[in-house]
Amino acid sequence: MAKAEPDIVGRTFRFAADVVRACSQLNKGSEEARILARQLIRSGTSVGANIEEAQAAQSKRDFISKYSIAL
Repeated sequence: MAKAEPDIVGRTFRFAADVVRACSQLNKGSEEARILARQLIRSGTSVGANIEEAQAAQSKRDFISKYSIAL
């Protein structure tokens, strides 16, 4: 079974944490900024979630399919 490189897992986790911190600042702004923050947090954290999902793939082909979504 294929596994993602450990470095990519850590990097996507740190990226998601950075996105959350940025969004907490955006939420202090205008209504438009809050709307953008909600979208940014969904898209910014989905990368790591998709990498984690790929880790549980049933086959190499399944891993490649799920991993490609994250990229």
